[in-house]
Amino acid sequence: MTGWNAENAAGSTGAGALTLVEGSSFCISLQNGDIFPHHPHGVFHEDTRILSRWCLTVNGRSLEPLAAWAGAPYEGTYIGTSPSANGRADSPLTVERSREVHAGIVEDITIRNYAPQQTDCEVALSVDVDFADLFEVKDGRIHRQWEQIRRPKNGSLSIEGIWEGVRKGIVVAASGADFGTDGLSFRTVIPAHGEWSMRVTVTPTMELVGLAEHPTLAPSRDTISPQNLRQQAWEAATPLLRMGNRSVERTIQRSFGDIGALRITDPQHPDRMVVAAGAPWFMALFGRDSLLSSFMILTLDSSLALGTLQTLADRQGNVVDPLTEEQPGRILHEVRLGVGTGLALGGKSAYYGTADATPLFVTLLGEVSRWVLAADDVAALVPHADRALEWIREYGDRDGDGFVEYERLNDHGLINQGWKDSWDGINFADGHLAEPPIALCEVQGYVYSAYVARAWMAYEAGDRALAVDLRERARRLKKQFNEQFWLPDRGYYAIALDRDKRPVDACASNMGHCLWSGIVDEDKAPQVVERLMSPEMFSGWGVRTLATDMGAYNPVSYHNGSVWPHDNALIVAGLMRYGFVQEAQRLSSALMEAAAYTENRLPELFCGYSRSGYPKPIPYPTACSPQAWSSAAPVMLLRYLGRYDAHLSQGGIWMDPVLPDTWGDLHAENVPVGRSRVTIDVVGNEITVTGLSDSIVFHREAQPSLADRLDSAKISGKPSKIRLSEP
Repeated sequence: MTGWNAENAAGSTGAGALTLVEGSSFCISLQNGDIFPHHPHGVFHEDTRILSRWCLTVNGRSLEPLAAWAGAPYEGTYIGTSPSANGRADSPLTVERSREVHAGIVEDITIRNYAPQQTDCEVALSVDVDFADLFEVKDGRIHRQWEQIRRPKNGSLSIEGIWEGVRKGIVVAASGADFGTDGLSFRTVIPAHGEWSMRVTVTPTMELVGLAEHPTLAPSRDTISPQNLRQQAWEAATPLLRMGNRSVERTIQRSFGDIGALRITDPQHPDRMVVAAGAPWFMALFGRDSLLSSFMILTLDSSLALGTLQTLADRQGNVVDPLTEEQPGRILHEVRLGVGTGLALGGKSAYYGTADATPLFVTLLGEVSRWVLAADDVAALVPHADRALEWIREYGDRDGDGFVEYERLNDHGLINQGWKDSWDGINFADGHLAEPPIALCEVQGYVYSAYVARAWMAYEAGDRALAVDLRERARRLKKQFNEQFWLPDRGYYAIALDRDKRPVDACASNMGHCLWSGIVDEDKAPQVVERLMSPEMFSGWGVRTLATDMGAYNPVSYHNGSVWPHDNALIVAGLMRYGFVQEAQRLSSALMEAAAYTENRLPELFCGYSRSGYPKPIPYPTACSPQAWSSAAPVMLLRYLGRYDAHLSQGGIWMDPVLPDTWGDLHAENVPVGRSRVTIDVVGNEITVTGLSDSIVFHREAQPSLADRLDSAKISGKPSKIRLSEP
């Protein structure tokens, strides 16, 4: 099960590689558009490589790349030249490849002849497929050899692979091409100052049987693809944003588009969309990643959060299975569909080894209950939230000390089961590794927020006894956490408790998540913030995962000194919760300035080098891009700096923005609020909201936290209907 190791999951695609993504399919290729099996490249569909070779030659020569770009997350354009046969530097032939990813690919190839005479051309595409599992490709070790059957026909080539009774296949189609077992070719004459073009499609036969039966029926060049229509529908439903700072505007708008491309369909519910974790290697449903990403973009689209909750609820743990680490009530870590994954999981596709997804499930449901009007859908998920709380009691708290700990149940699962899931992600200040079972500080914060969220839902439903019980549990957990995790001589929280209940005293960014959850005592928050914004933690581009004065610090480490945008967005939310507005503005501006160096798309992470010594953020070599929670980070920054909240069941939205002056004024149209679409204008200190339905009232103030609202309600009642053990 080594596929779930963070380092293995972050395989490098190589310098200049272009990644296209559409749902559970993606394509990685060289700058000239070619795909070779010895690179971690290819076209992938549902965790299987369905194209391992896709190499274009013109007159026997490969293309020399000029430029490549993604016009949309699922569309790529590759411009190249065909080298001259006479060896001259300038070639009269240019080649443009326009590629669109769906379950397979559609590629339009156009050759333009700038010579004053006609040119004979032989165009060839060599094609191969190894049906390799995603993890095999990432690791560079192909374990299975599929028996292949190749059938060239008029206008198509079908390739079927068979391995231990499993069958997979593709059909390559192009009208007018000559097909052989190795690919296809054209012979053509391109007139002087003229052009020639063709369209080629690759389709997995297990998905589009109709096209496999009629492979010569390639889509018309004038047809708008379903992917394009879906993305257009998404863009039409997302807000139209205008800001004084155009770079910030472009970053947020690009986030909108990337989130749309990272949506995938629940195979068991085709009408239900969820958000995948990221491209290229994480185009799958993840518990933690999908839940947090959905939370972060809730103001943009609540249907993704609801779909993610429903899909995870359908797969909530029911039995104890040491191989997959499934336990009753537990929310899964990852779903994979490839053959190799199924073998690693004893024929199953889900792995449950995570400590944080289960409380985050309850937290997100509490948030969704206030942002959507689908009361029946929310009510159907409440029993799953209660089962999740039971998991916290029965399995998460392994030793009954009141904290949720983790330790893998087999020799193949994740060693660390929080968001810093690399093998060396949890260490002491001197650099030596913490020994499991490990209780992470942020996980206790997530549990605290889960208790509060469920308590509020119980209070609104009239179950005051349950509300009282869960609110008291949250208070006890907060008190115990601040007693055992706080390091008074350091002025910050331990990242974890180890197997001997010793505080793991590294100074790490995890405590910023504790601010977000509200588990931090008010009197300790200023010291936490001071440490987070210190030169050892704040690089100038963002807060590092680990301080520079720690023994394990490395600016080019995945979790021990790098800067993660989603991590920083949660820290900003925590800063705003405790009233540290200037620090939140400074950190948010740093992230937006970093995005300007990466074409306004925040990657999964970047290196932790100090801004004072380096003029731009240094890319992390294997960072995923786009990645869901990094794409969601700018949306979350805008929400929390806007102090924007909703409680639709109570008929209100709240807003009291403190955007940085450098961001300028804000104009947002088509903003979803319940069933309405509103327009929000922020000009200096003035706010205007138009288009609200009569049932929704705008409040020009910040909404108190759920915990504060529960306390203001002075809830009291009988003992809970759900008996939970004392910590």
